[in-house]
Amino acid sequence: MSWGIELWDQYDTIASHTQKGIDFCERFTHFLKDRCAIELKYASELKKLVKNYQPKKKEEEEYQQYSWAVKFWEVLKELHDLAGQHEVIAENTQGQVIKDVQILIGEMKQQRRKDLQDGAKVQDTLKDSLAKLDKSRKNYEKAFKMAEKATDDYRKADADINLSRAEVEKTRNQMMIKNNQCDESKNEYAAQLQQTNQHQRDHYTQQMPAVFQQMQSMEENRINKIKSMVRQVADIERSVIPIINTCIDGMVKASDGISAEEDSKAVIDKFKSGFPIPEDIPFEDLSNASVIDTSNANGTPKNSLDSRKGTVSDKKRNKKDKKGGGGLFGIFSSSKSGRIRIIGLLGEESKEDFSDLPPNQQRKALNKKIEEFKKEIARETAEREGMLKMKDVYVNNPALGDPNALEKKIEENALKIDSLQAEMRKFQGYLANMDGKPSPAGQRRSSLSDDSISQSSTNMEMSQTSIPGQPQIVPNEPEVYTAIDDEDGDHVGEFDHPEGDFDEEGYPVIGTCRALYPYEAGNEGSVAMGEGEEMFVLEQDQGDGWTRVRKHDNSEGFVPTSYIQCHFYDQDEV
Repeated sequence: MSWGIELWDQYDTIASHTQKGIDFCERFTHFLKDRCAIELKYASELKKLVKNYQPKKKEEEEYQQYSWAVKFWEVLKELHDLAGQHEVIAENTQGQVIKDVQILIGEMKQQRRKDLQDGAKVQDTLKDSLAKLDKSRKNYEKAFKMAEKATDDYRKADADINLSRAEVEKTRNQMMIKNNQCDESKNEYAAQLQQTNQHQRDHYTQQMPAVFQQMQSMEENRINKIKSMVRQVADIERSVIPIINTCIDGMVKASDGISAEEDSKAVIDKFKSGFPIPEDIPFEDLSNASVIDTSNANGTPKNSLDSRKGTVSDKKRNKKDKKGGGGLFGIFSSSKSGRIRIIGLLGEESKEDFSDLPPNQQRKALNKKIEEFKKEIARETAEREGMLKMKDVYVNNPALGDPNALEKKIEENALKIDSLQAEMRKFQGYLANMDGKPSPAGQRRSSLSDDSISQSSTNMEMSQTSIPGQPQIVPNEPEVYTAIDDEDGDHVGEFDHPEGDFDEEGYPVIGTCRALYPYEAGNEGSVAMGEGEEMFVLEQDQGDGWTRVRKHDNSEGFVPTSYIQCHFYDQDEV
């Protein structure tokens, strides 16, 4: 079907129709922009919703052990990802489809303008030809009328006997002239008619159909482009459906992960105090003015009514409130020993050993603290191993760096590990006192877990190169945890250095050592040494940063492992 044949006489209608096609493209562009705005707004509102319901730090710490809370936070994450897919739809539509539509509109306007100009030229040519035909026809009509009038005049003159022969001849000559002029106008009119008919045939069979064909091609191209763009919009949305389905699957998986049984167990683990259930209240015989049963077999206090009034921590809180140390504004209070203690917003004292918590909660808090120290020790140890490897590389290839530049960092790292191990032993002591076991810190060496790091080998590597000057930081002394009470009866834990608690029996000599730095003994149990002093090794470092030695004057004690360079006899046997 061709517009040039079927619509040969609908030039103005076709021009109007193509303009409507361009108008539709512009309207389609506005539709896509509004659609993108809606998608972006929807994504923004979803992300705002997720942000508003994100847990605050306090809530996260409080509810992180409950599956219903954790899984709800996972749903929020999936919802945030889902919102991102709506942003992808808007971005791809703006960057691809809308851009293509705008290009198409520009091309159509330019092509339509050109086609209309070509059509106008063809129509102007036909109009000019018709105008010439009309003019020649009018000239022919005028000449024909004048010839007829001249012929009538000649006939009248020829019939009039009163006119002379000369006048009649003049009238005949005039008739001949007018007839000749009429014949010429007739010939011109015939020629122009033939030429105009040819122009008209060319106009309706060749020239205008060519213009119509160009406009038809432009319109069909527009329709095909619109078809492709509509499909492209659908494909853009289809492409994110798998990711959206993945987000929805994540929400379903999160819902499946909610367990009422596990949450009930978590409530028990979180709030279980560990206190025993109060025993029966003894009968008080007032007639005898004495209490029949002052204590039961389990050691229940004389006045068992106190056990119903609250926990031990409640009694302590009441006692502190009476002293004026509690309440919302009692943020700081000072003990009689002059030390500043931090008070919680509820008036509870934040104690290092968590003794203000119920037994079960105190044990959990101590275990968590110990695990934190283990992770920190492992991290520092890995960092130390990396520095030692780098030092070996520098020693083998000095061009890469100065190995002496790492000595100070290695030494600081060793001291930091010693400090962390001492802190961990302190909390292990708190935990051991809770369980009624001997404190690891009160023994000669603390028995560390599998992930604790032995410092003897690494300290040996560090001490291969002597560093001028004495280190500024002294490793932590072996400590012993002692449980005492302050004047108010509150439990206060202190760590003291050992005072002659090591074995007095003779130790076999297992190697020799040389002091890299001078060391002044700051407490009993340790011995002083001078730089370069030779000593015997009686016991290796067990992971606490101390080595037992015997000097040439037969005095024994502990020295920092990082201050000496050891040589063990079993190495010679190997």
